[in-house]
Amino acid sequence: MGPPIDPSAPVTETYGEGSRKYRRTVYTHNEWVKHRSSDRFVSNLTTLTGSGIYKNIGKEVLATTSVAAFVWAWNFVSGGYEDFSGVMHDPLIASKWATEIGLPLTIFTTLSPSLGLLLVFRTNASYNRWDEARKFWGLNINHTRDLNRMATAWYGNDSSPGSASAPKQIAKAIDPAEREYLLGQVSLFTWAFVRSMKRHLSPPDEDEEDYIAELKSRLSPEQADAIISATHRPNRALFDLSVVIEKLPMHFMRKNEINKNLSIFEDTLGGSERLLSSPVPLFYSRHTARFISIWLLFLPFALYGQFGDSWNHIMMIPASLLISVFLFGIEELATQLEEPFTILPMQGFCDKIGANCDEIVSWAGQDVYKIPEEVIEQMEMERPELEMKSNLALLGGEVEEDVVEEPKKKRKILKKLLRIGEGI
Repeated sequence: MGPPIDPSAPVTETYGEGSRKYRRTVYTHNEWVKHRSSDRFVSNLTTLTGSGIYKNIGKEVLATTSVAAFVWAWNFVSGGYEDFSGVMHDPLIASKWATEIGLPLTIFTTLSPSLGLLLVFRTNASYNRWDEARKFWGLNINHTRDLNRMATAWYGNDSSPGSASAPKQIAKAIDPAEREYLLGQVSLFTWAFVRSMKRHLSPPDEDEEDYIAELKSRLSPEQADAIISATHRPNRALFDLSVVIEKLPMHFMRKNEINKNLSIFEDTLGGSERLLSSPVPLFYSRHTARFISIWLLFLPFALYGQFGDSWNHIMMIPASLLISVFLFGIEELATQLEEPFTILPMQGFCDKIGANCDEIVSWAGQDVYKIPEEVIEQMEMERPELEMKSNLALLGGEVEEDVVEEPKKKRKILKKLLRIGEGI
């Protein structure tokens, strides 16, 4: 995916800010096959002139090429020239001040390593910001699934995890209508949070209308208005999600496990806000831009003497053009990557999260693992013995592994408990 190539498309959509929304690519197997294609080099070369990156640096490249053309033209008229038949002619301007201009190439070869390091650090820093933002959304995708899975599987279980009473509690009757509504609310507010986060990180003029329309189409009017009118919409959506989780009929320890996912959502939201509000230090970006601009603008003066084998040194003009395209292009790549959210497919992530959560909560009551009645009855019979072991351990007593297997040992445990109780 890339900027539109249709001639009727607005020019502002083909490069710069207008083209960023076309770079939100989500790869599937088919895209990876195309990505690895042996024709990729030819394909990339044929789209060279349509590249939004190169269009965005057109002014800088034009300036560098203009300097190269000026150096060539000046030296042409002031230093003599060779006609098409190979005959040399005297300078067109005969004056002591009209001499050839140029610079030693040593200056640029000396500075090249420094320029390379600046560009490497600049691009690495920008890519790391993009990678971090993508990982934040990866955590959102993973933990929204985790949250809805736990809410659906644990719904109606009032026992603590690992309790011997769990099978009985699971087996008790559950109101299907209430379960469907509450789990549906968990799914909806999970989606509302990530959708609010996407809006929070997107330009208002691009996403505000769609955001309001989507919330009003999925949530009740009161729920949608509460989030839309909030100063910090993602925080409001997280609050509503917390309230819904608190209403789920399950043990508080299970709710605590579910709420850990909400803390992770707060971390991804805060980390994303950090990336959005804090660019790479401006003095670093500005110094890099100034360095590369001055380096490239003066490079034609040094290249003139290096192309003496070409007709009147003319090949230094296209050489200057290509060098400026590639070096300015590297700096432009870093700038485009620095703010990652408008090139990440966040809408696709939100749609995927919403669909996944809706599917997970729809599985409520469809568990294929049913505890047999005889197993429940057996566990009910063993519960007093398990509780006895637990009480003895709390009182500081010790119990052998086979303590619940023989009636005589059971009586000894009871007597020991009584003696400990009398001592207390």
